Amino acid sequence: MFESLTERLSSTINRVRGRGRLTESNISEALREVRVALLEADVALPVVQALIQRIKVRALGQEVMKSLTPGQQLVKVVRDELTNTMGAQSVDLNFNVPAPAVILMAGLQGAGKTTTVGKLAKHLKEKRKKKVMVVSADVYRPAAIEQLQTLAGQVGAIFFPSDASQKPEAIVRAAIEDAKKSFADVLIVDTAGRLAIDKAMMDEIKALHAAVNPVETLFVVDAMTGQDAANTAKAFNEALPLTGVVLTKTDGDARGGAVLSVRYITGKPIKFVGVSEKPDGLDVFHPDRAASRILDMGDVLSLVEQVEANVDKEKAQKLAEKVAKGRRFDLQDMHDQFEQMQNMGGLHGLMDKLPGMGQIPGQVKDQITGREIPRMMAIIRSMTPKERRNPDLLNGSRRARIARGAGLQPQDVNKLMKQYQQMEKMMGKLGRGGMKGMLRGMKGMMGGGGMPPMMR
Repeated sequence: MFESLTERLSSTINRVRGRGRLTESNISEALREVRVALLEADVALPVVQALIQRIKVRALGQEVMKSLTPGQQLVKVVRDELTNTMGAQSVDLNFNVPAPAVILMAGLQGAGKTTTVGKLAKHLKEKRKKKVMVVSADVYRPAAIEQLQTLAGQVGAIFFPSDASQKPEAIVRAAIEDAKKSFADVLIVDTAGRLAIDKAMMDEIKALHAAVNPVETLFVVDAMTGQDAANTAKAFNEALPLTGVVLTKTDGDARGGAVLSVRYITGKPIKFVGVSEKPDGLDVFHPDRAASRILDMGDVLSLVEQVEANVDKEKAQKLAEKVAKGRRFDLQDMHDQFEQMQNMGGLHGLMDKLPGMGQIPGQVKDQITGREIPRMMAIIRSMTPKERRNPDLLNGSRRARIARGAGLQPQDVNKLMKQYQQMEKMMGKLGRGGMKGMLRGMKGMMGGGGMPPMMR
């Protein structure tokens, strides 16, 4: 989400991080670069001006200038002010009302409202253990109701049927009554969007809001629209009592300007961000973690949560026991490890949260297309169970057959086998020498300090 901003800011910040002494001159120089980086990331000008002014006041004060490590203290100031601009801390949804808690989703057409309703339903059902009902009050867009019905089926939410001939207020009132009878905890309402803000649209959603009195009114906006996202959110906030914002399509936005602008301009918290097109591609927004990612400090907490949520603990335990007993790590084990990685969003999903990724050259990152692991998994799936458990069986003719089955070339199978041999060697060292053995194995895989072969 913040690739270009991270690249620019991390190089600027790293220049001052290790300095034993800072002057007003080199602080001003660093802040000029920060200002340019923010503007290039499409952060709204008033936000940039306010942010830089706050950083400057603190940077030239005793907090930094009199510190024993002024360079590191300046980095902390920048991180703190980025966090404050985005909202200081995450803000939860309000469920402290009699059921069902009604959540109204508003936004322009094409922002991803309907998809976000499905993602939010899945999030509340799986992470918050809520019984969720969804309803579409979009009586204008063709197939909007059918789309929501399909999404509800995919995520396991209750779908309340509606019809294009009905009035939006009547649809939602009926849905609320049905949600009470069904003992649903939450009712999420999808509303009609327009291609642009107009009076008719605002009047309609105001009337709907007044009729159903939702506990949460979330504005859904496309992060890729940059400053326009903040301006559109402001227009909706003036018409509706918004309680929060959901930024969609952040995985396609390398600038991140909308994230920094929306909270400051609207005064409303960013509650969720859409991080992928998958049904589980909705994350709670944590301003402090986002600030760390912008400054290339990584987001280890989110990475740990991602691992906790997606790793098959039973398989991981079995592999650990297998390695501890000195039994051979085979190709089926390798396939299982790749599958776990894919469940966590693939290499890109993991790299995005690791500290220091901003220092890796762009051309190296570009080589990691996200297709490498699925390709290797396809090769392993073309093998027989016996071949997966006994890699030594894979002679030339078997490798040619496997390549044909995967739609690839024999050299692709050979590359996989080389990767497997390195992983097997590392696992063998782990079994013999514990963590020290594994670290020695990893050092060997990385050629003494480069990137792992899989990432190269």
